[in-house]
Amino acid sequence: MTPQPPENRDKDASRWSDLDRPPLNATALRRALLRPGSLWSSLDVVPVTGSTNTDLAARAGTLAEGAVLIAEEQSAGRGRLDRRWSAPPRSGLFLSVYLTPRVPHDRWGWLPLLTGVATASAIARSAGIDTALKWPNDLLVTVDGAERKAGGILAERAADGVVVGIGLNVSLTAEELPVPTAGSLALAGARNTDRDPLLRAVLRSLEQWYGAWQEANGDPAASRLQEAYTAGCATLGRSVRAELPGDESLQGEAVALDADGRLVLATADGVQRPVAAGDIIHLRPTGGEGGSAP
Repeated sequence: MTPQPPENRDKDASRWSDLDRPPLNATALRRALLRPGSLWSSLDVVPVTGSTNTDLAARAGTLAEGAVLIAEEQSAGRGRLDRRWSAPPRSGLFLSVYLTPRVPHDRWGWLPLLTGVATASAIARSAGIDTALKWPNDLLVTVDGAERKAGGILAERAADGVVVGIGLNVSLTAEELPVPTAGSLALAGARNTDRDPLLRAVLRSLEQWYGAWQEANGDPAASRLQEAYTAGCATLGRSVRAELPGDESLQGEAVALDADGRLVLATADGVQRPVAAGDIIHLRPTGGEGGSAP
């Protein structure tokens, strides 16, 4: 075997510096997911980028539906309202997909909720842990008896479609968490933290739910999306305070998810008021029901 130049050895040492966190196998992922008739049309893995959502959105006019971009590390990952999302390299799944739904535009707001259902069900099957949904875009796991945010979803309009981003903490240790109230699959006791099968499970689940939703013309009831989200939503049944623009706040019990994906709050004066994800700045629990959602 020909000895490698020192600079190449240094690159390899850096690439494999954390043997518990090997890089994703892009070739194997493409072979498993880019099959005839599949939703997924391309799949790229990059070592680092600012934001996969930003990168895909910039290329949206030239992309086929089903483009997937995955980063081993994001230096400027974003959540709702441009909140920062950070994690060590190869410690999680950081990806975005480009979708062009062929359903009425007023039903596109279900896409982040659909992605939440798909991701939660994939994690349950492949990692063996329950994942709850905090409306509108958070994924929760239970760590030491408390609910912790382990992931989030961000959907943004781009060209003629939508870029949907998923960030999921997989192997983060307690010392690596960005805030003490965060969590990871490893801390929740996942039986599997191998990112390759986790990623395949998430994308296959997303393809299945997206296909059913499109076949139902975006109808959340007919596709059973509304039912599935309601069943997995930790927000329902709790007293919450919605912080709205203009220093307005609304407090009440979260009692339902309506046909538009809005959270319905029953207020103390007997009124049921729906609030949309786009109107929410913060959604905070006000009581101690069933643990503390972050």
